[in-house]
Amino acid sequence: MASSDPAKEKQLMDVQPGELPSWILMWDFTPKSIAGAFQRGYYRYYNKYVNVKKGGIAGISMVLAAYVLFNYCRCYKELKHARLRKYH
Repeated sequence: MASSDPAKEKQLMDVQPGELPSWILMWDFTPKSIAGAFQRGYYRYYNKYVNVKKGGIAGISMVLAAYVLFNYCRCYKELKHARLRKYH
């Protein structure tokens, strides 16, 4: 199902700054297409970092770093208040 519109087939690095809003509006924002985008991202990550002959710690460490960053952002409000308290 290749599209006939060459603007749709452009990669992000090929898009000019003035064309960026119209390029984003060409995307399909249905739940099926969003799920497909997450699936493509997962398989791209899996094949690049996990499913390799000689793997290292890079694939797992990126997932752990993202998990830690997500939890820090989620708990930032409570952490900020705890940091400003004086214990005396």
